Amino acid sequence: MNSESGQKLTLWSLRVRGRFVVALALVTALTTGAALERWVLKLGISGDALDEFRLMAQAWEIIDLNYVDRAAVRPGAMTQAAISGMTEALGDTGHSIYLTASQARKAGSAVQGRLTGVGIEIHTLGRQTVVVAPIDGSPAQLAGVRPGDVIEQVDGRSVAGLSMHQISARIAGEAGQAVVLTVVNPQDGVGREVKIVRASMKLNNMSWQWLPGTRLAHVRIAIFSDGESADLRKALVEIAQGAGEGVILDLRNNPGGVLEEAVLTASLFLKAGTVLWKKDARGIITPVPVRPGAVAGEIPLVVLINGGSASDSEIVAGALRDSHRATLVGETTFGTGTVLSQFPLNDGSALLLAVQEWLTPDKHSIWHRGIEPDVKTPASVSIPPLRPASEREMTAEQLQSSGDAQLLKAMEVLTNRSGKLPAAAANRP
Repeated sequence: MNSESGQKLTLWSLRVRGRFVVALALVTALTTGAALERWVLKLGISGDALDEFRLMAQAWEIIDLNYVDRAAVRPGAMTQAAISGMTEALGDTGHSIYLTASQARKAGSAVQGRLTGVGIEIHTLGRQTVVVAPIDGSPAQLAGVRPGDVIEQVDGRSVAGLSMHQISARIAGEAGQAVVLTVVNPQDGVGREVKIVRASMKLNNMSWQWLPGTRLAHVRIAIFSDGESADLRKALVEIAQGAGEGVILDLRNNPGGVLEEAVLTASLFLKAGTVLWKKDARGIITPVPVRPGAVAGEIPLVVLINGGSASDSEIVAGALRDSHRATLVGETTFGTGTVLSQFPLNDGSALLLAVQEWLTPDKHSIWHRGIEPDVKTPASVSIPPLRPASEREMTAEQLQSSGDAQLLKAMEVLTNRSGKLPAAAANRP
């Protein structure tokens, strides 16, 4: 990808710009003094930052010359730790991050529908490492990892004090290899060990199913990867031809993906208007309009969201909410309303930096706030959400007794709305 592609990707893989971010590579070749000053000025670094660059180079040189454990003085590891520390100092924990070369390669695979590993999205909350969501059909999901689980150990070793890229490196591995996560349920404090066998996965990004005994379609989007919106368009046409009476768009535990796919997804349900606004570092706000070609502009619609709905999921949910097109059911979303750009570094690693903030059509900020549902419906911690594949063999009675309170509430909202938004949504400012 390049800056001309128009794609901006979030969480899993992000737009590559045609320039490099200057990090700490200079300290591997330069020490303090006139050479450093000339190098910094040549790159266009602000003179105000010169003292800070000198300080970093000075610390590097002191460690390199004086630290007693010579085997521990590893330039590559020191550079990675320093870059990681700089991104963590921004306070955008778990979002703007440093990726090793291996992590950068894997990030590109996810939005292309391929992934090798356990299949979870993690972030830090305070000093805890928390699971945002397991990907549908991933080894982590099949092994029982749940959104909100706090990871305390990887293969019996504590992750306390480790950076995000260090924790990710411990969890990552080759297909066929096992890893054991020690996780704690934050609601009851009960810990458990989860053994996961890493695998190469073909992500099931979009699936749908008629809910038993109804003409309501349960449409699940697991991640906004390349081609997802085209698959969704085909599904919506089939639903319309099958006399569908409503759509439940399930974005629970969807960590994001390709922004353009999210824009196209929202546009399938909207006839006109704005999908989102983008605010840059200078405060300039630019609209992203609805794309033409809606195929489901009239069918009653409910969107399911929860704390694992992040990034592009929040864009879609916010667009459909502010346009009074859908009712949101579930729980407050994660709150990652920014465009992350990927800046490659010379060794194949990369910096993912928030360079633009997303605003909903009504210019509400998502970042660190999330999107509130219209109909707040908590999920049972012990009961995983239903997926379309599991509903194919269900009876209507089994569906009602499934325990998926959010899906059942969405069905209730669609049954009661008769093509109109409920009062809570219709009266939204």
